[in-house]
Amino acid sequence: MIFRGEVTLTTAKLKHTIDIAIIEDDCDYRTGLQAFINSLKNMHCEHASGSVEDYLELLKEAALPDVILMDIGLPGMSGLEGIARLKSRFPELEIIMLTVYHDSEKIFDALRAGASGYLLKNTPLADISNAIIQAQSGGAPMSPQIARKVITFFTQPQNQVRSKLTERELEVVSGLVDGLSYKMIADRMDISIETVRFHIKNIYQKLHVHSKAEVIARSLRGEI
Repeated sequence: MIFRGEVTLTTAKLKHTIDIAIIEDDCDYRTGLQAFINSLKNMHCEHASGSVEDYLELLKEAALPDVILMDIGLPGMSGLEGIARLKSRFPELEIIMLTVYHDSEKIFDALRAGASGYLLKNTPLADISNAIIQAQSGGAPMSPQIARKVITFFTQPQNQVRSKLTERELEVVSGLVDGLSYKMIADRMDISIETVRFHIKNIYQKLHVHSKAEVIARSLRGEI
């Protein structure tokens, strides 16, 4: 497993025991992970919750941990929503996603929301502990498969980003840059407003953005 600036358990010099919290709805996985962490000399996990809501309730009484390991697919509030909620209240908190999801959209949504790292659940336990140390040291631990996707995204030529969009989607982008409303874009392209909304949704997914402002900004920077 490759981490940027990897730190191993045997060489890390930690000033204190790292306090870990787990948010994971799979009871067996959660229990096993908590037991493993508590078997380590330099880490401790007191709180392991099955949902973001349960953990937020715990935080009313409990101390803030150093690192949270959190799944994405959770009952109630998703892990992605959980990151945003927690980081808005505790910007210094390190959150590592630990999930089965490896699609680009969820990866970038998590990183954009403030995740410090992104690991897949098939990650060996020893590598998870190393990832915790790395996050505490200012690193951004990622499973190799995830790191490759991130690197590929940021190193691909700009024309490859552009080629992801169809000609009609590029016309919609042009309309957004020109300051047109959905109705005005629909009139210009001689299509329905619903079709414009369909194109917008596809554009957001392909560019990993969530707003018209982000699309316009990327276009003005020459990235589309």
